[in-house]
Amino acid sequence: MLSFSKKNNLVGWLVFAVALGTYLKTLEPTASYWDCGEFIACAYKLLVPHPPGAPTFLLLGRVLSLLSFGDRQVVALLINALSGLSSAFTVLFLFWIITHLGRKLLVPSAARAAEAPAPTAGQTWLILGAGVVGALSFAFSDSFWFNAVEGEVYAMSSLCTAAVVWIMLKWEARATEADSDKWLILIAYVIGLSIGVHLLNLLALPALAFIYYYRRTANPTTLGGIITLVVSMVIVGSVLVGIIPGLPTLAGGFEVFFINNLGLPFNSGLIIFLALFGGLIYAGFRLSQRRQSQLLNTAMLCFVFILIGYSSYLIVPIRASFQPTINENNPSDVLSFVSYLKREQYGSRPLLYGPQFNAQPDHYAEGTPRYQRKNGHYEELLPRAQEPGYADADQMLLPRLYSTIPAHIQEYNTWLPDLNANPNEPTANPKPTMGQNLSFLFKYQLGHMFWRYFGWNYIGRESDIQQAGVLTPFSARANELPARVGQSFAHNNFFAIPFILGLIGLVVQLRRRGTDALVVGLLFLFTGLAIVVYLNQPPIEPRERDYTFTGATFAFAIWIGLGVIGVAQALEAVLRADRLRTSVAVLLGLASPAILASQGWDDHDRSGRYGAVDAAKNMLNSCAPNAILFTNGDNDTFPLWYAQEVEGIRTDVRVAVLPYLNTDWYIQQLKRRANLSEPVPMSMGDTTYAQGNNDVLPFMPNTAVDSLDLKQFLALVGQDSPLLRYTDGTFSTSTFPTPNFFLKVDKAAVQRAGLVAPERKDQLVSELQWSMGKRSMEKKNLVILDVIATNNWKRPIYFSSTVAASDYMNLEPYFQLEGMAYRLLPFKNPAPAEAQEEGYVPTALNDKQLMHDFAYRGLNNKTIFYDENSLRYPSYYRDKFARLANAYLAKGNAAKAKEVADYCLQVIPPDTVPYDSFSPLLAPALLAGGERQRANVLLDTTLREATQSLDYYATRPDAALFDFTRNLNLMQVQNVYRAAAQMQDTVRAQRALAVLQPYLQRQR
Repeated sequence: MLSFSKKNNLVGWLVFAVALGTYLKTLEPTASYWDCGEFIACAYKLLVPHPPGAPTFLLLGRVLSLLSFGDRQVVALLINALSGLSSAFTVLFLFWIITHLGRKLLVPSAARAAEAPAPTAGQTWLILGAGVVGALSFAFSDSFWFNAVEGEVYAMSSLCTAAVVWIMLKWEARATEADSDKWLILIAYVIGLSIGVHLLNLLALPALAFIYYYRRTANPTTLGGIITLVVSMVIVGSVLVGIIPGLPTLAGGFEVFFINNLGLPFNSGLIIFLALFGGLIYAGFRLSQRRQSQLLNTAMLCFVFILIGYSSYLIVPIRASFQPTINENNPSDVLSFVSYLKREQYGSRPLLYGPQFNAQPDHYAEGTPRYQRKNGHYEELLPRAQEPGYADADQMLLPRLYSTIPAHIQEYNTWLPDLNANPNEPTANPKPTMGQNLSFLFKYQLGHMFWRYFGWNYIGRESDIQQAGVLTPFSARANELPARVGQSFAHNNFFAIPFILGLIGLVVQLRRRGTDALVVGLLFLFTGLAIVVYLNQPPIEPRERDYTFTGATFAFAIWIGLGVIGVAQALEAVLRADRLRTSVAVLLGLASPAILASQGWDDHDRSGRYGAVDAAKNMLNSCAPNAILFTNGDNDTFPLWYAQEVEGIRTDVRVAVLPYLNTDWYIQQLKRRANLSEPVPMSMGDTTYAQGNNDVLPFMPNTAVDSLDLKQFLALVGQDSPLLRYTDGTFSTSTFPTPNFFLKVDKAAVQRAGLVAPERKDQLVSELQWSMGKRSMEKKNLVILDVIATNNWKRPIYFSSTVAASDYMNLEPYFQLEGMAYRLLPFKNPAPAEAQEEGYVPTALNDKQLMHDFAYRGLNNKTIFYDENSLRYPSYYRDKFARLANAYLAKGNAAKAKEVADYCLQVIPPDTVPYDSFSPLLAPALLAGGERQRANVLLDTTLREATQSLDYYATRPDAALFDFTRNLNLMQVQNVYRAAAQMQDTVRAQRALAVLQPYLQRQR
């Protein structure tokens, strides 16, 4: 007969195998969108990702990538598998946590392992069944499963949280043993390692502190609990502020002092600091020995092991000093490393006390100094950043309505109709009240950004559309909803079974083991609700942030497991037989993971998805050799980095990330060679682009200046000319006196570059002329203009077609569409002004790229789920296919136009990728090719689906949240009208216009 311990281990590993098998089966085979491409590339080559980095994750990812044995195609799969493996171990630890707490429910003395009697056979299987139900419910929960199948840090972060809770329970069971403190030291080491993954793990410390308190205290009191909570928060703060940025900051202070004041060589101050710090640690251990203090000795050991785990961060400055191809913030010395750790580039949000959105600063304080090494000392980079300060009357406790961004203020109005704030003049608005701040906290930050996500995991999810709500047992049926909602793979109804089971577990634990319920409750509170308060999220996010709160769903899964024990106890009145009652309770409990798995499998199975990497390769292959490609951040750039750094695709193309062009460190990197790409040509030096200098160039009109020669303007900016300089005492920058610019074209250079295609020779211009518009010019715009002027047509310059139109700077008349990018050329599009914005379309080149060169793997496989983010790039493809088809129609080649439309609908069919905003534009080509019925079906279907969606969201009380979705649907209707008008189909054009009319009237 196996003991309980052996059965517990055996069943736990079986649960691990189920979870791991699931994750490996549904794993994405290559890089995903968002940060995955960046992390995979940085792990593969040990590069430096965005702050604050994740060195533990990168090191482990690098080790796993070695199993590729040189096959770059499987590197992403291996690093994704690291997330799957981490997630499976998280599920294993959760199983053991539940069985430990379940045993304490049924066998009260189980917390003290040496004294605990073995559970009976019935109790054993009930405890194990509870563990299976709770662990697998978490394994198949929406957010956790999403993290488990991609190369991101959140799966490993969950593992660290699960590990420290499980280790603490191991300590609890062995607290009376002589060497029990080794478990506490192990926790310290895991916490140190977790710092190199994500800081969420630190929020488990208050729960661990209460496990310690209740185990060490025979008669716990309320005062003791308060003291425990305070001490635990001090420990969290000490690690979060004192160790992570504090020690490097102190080391940086030593470095500057000893080099600048005493004239020692670089790194001397750092060495002296390390020597003194090591001496203090030694003194602490000596003191613990003299006083025979086990507590002090254990505390010192924990401190040292946190530092050992934290030492993984040394990889960041070491690798940055080699100037790798991805080197965000360039943290190559201790001073820049501190800025990297503090995430200074992202700014800060008020937490407990601060200004509201309407507050006006009454003074400015100098920010943290920045240094560069020069002539044997650290020279401060001036000017320092100016940080605004506010009068106490403009500040308040718990400020939630703090953002001054107009779009955010408009969203504040959505959530608080009584606010009635003017987004264009924030300072003219009255100060929000505490009630309004708290209302935003409860409605948006807690309700929408936490409880909605919680409901997704254990109640049901409406769809994959951003802002989608919770699907309850009482929600509308799928056939009553728009196809994009009701037929979405992510339309998952769990009928609240996991949630109800969790509530039963909470009640049972509260009644029988209140102290344990408090521990689990603290874990839920600090990894969920406390994060909401700490993050102070703005009212608009670029994507859903549910991955942030997996710690809370982890904690609730403990109660889901314990709910099986509650069900068994409820069945005692009707089922007296112990084994029968246990079997029924476990079978009922298994409904929770069963429904989660069955509903969630299709929308979490990414095994056939290649969309992100194919999009990156297609974008790179759109460019001519040695090109410069301007892109947006995140989804536009990170897959490109993956394709270049991991798979070695088109490393001759220099990717220039527009948001990063506002930073001096990135501009300096562009001036260096990267892989096969030569340095990006720029005329102005580092001083011109230094942080704090020319960050924003305001428009200051001068009626004497009608237009500016771009090269002369850049020369004046580079010389800090007083003709353009504006200074008000504390602020100084260059300006521009007119929005109108011109750039003379060196036609000989154009000829040498071979840019004059026969079909465009008559469109060659002697100068480019455009207007920047009467708005401020950001540093990134200055860099783009510098590159354009300095390059002199030697290297191809492209803008990603997904870049915001404002970053094109009104240069569209000189754009040529090449695949997925717009190339800047000295040829003016002869099309009417409204068509010039879309760029000239050379048919032969685009036919070759779109029809023959590009990859569209999996987009015609209707078993693969494409969520809202994954659908954006196929939509861009359809736009380019439609542009090509219509270019053929303009040339009178109807057969070729139809061929293009047919191929588009073949590789991106509507039963896999639903019709989108650009789909209607394919209809004229179908009609011209003799397929009127097919064209009519396309227009009718797109109009019907868009109308259903518009009607559905218009009737919802939270309709304002879906403005982005509504605008896409309106664009879809507009393109139906546009296509129908082109086809001279007045009936369908009138139908589309009838749908648009109410929205057009509302805009007027």
